[in-house]
Amino acid sequence: MKSLKKIGAIFLLSLLFSACSKSPKMIDYGNDGCHFCKMTIVDKIHGAELITDKGKVSKFDATECMLDYMQKNIDLPIGSLHTNYYETPTDFIVAQDATFLISEKLPSPMGANLTAFKTKESADKVLLEIGGKLYSWNELLAQFKSNLQR
Repeated sequence: MKSLKKIGAIFLLSLLFSACSKSPKMIDYGNDGCHFCKMTIVDKIHGAELITDKGKVSKFDATECMLDYMQKNIDLPIGSLHTNYYETPTDFIVAQDATFLISEKLPSPMGANLTAFKTKESADKVLLEIGGKLYSWNELLAQFKSNLQR
């Protein structure tokens, strides 16, 4: 009987910890809607997620929607930011670790032509093939802030 109680307690604790998880949730492409623009998320390369410091996950159809949402909600307690990336669609990386390419030859859902890459080397390779401009996360934030102020 004690072992059954122990198993039950372990199960409840694991359930509690998974409910408060601050890791990204899989996007249900074709069904989940963008938290900002409300469009259905279908593009597996450009999705993004914002996770609050309490673990609430907001899904976006593109990194630019997440950036726009952050601009309109500057007091939002952000725990982490994640983005899908070019090399392995549907997988997430921490947005601050990504290298971003803005190129008209690689369109994103909301028209910013913004794509994340896991490594600078892979972004450089695509940049050489199609052109555009590379940004770090901080450079991208500055770029979006200046575009929104115009």
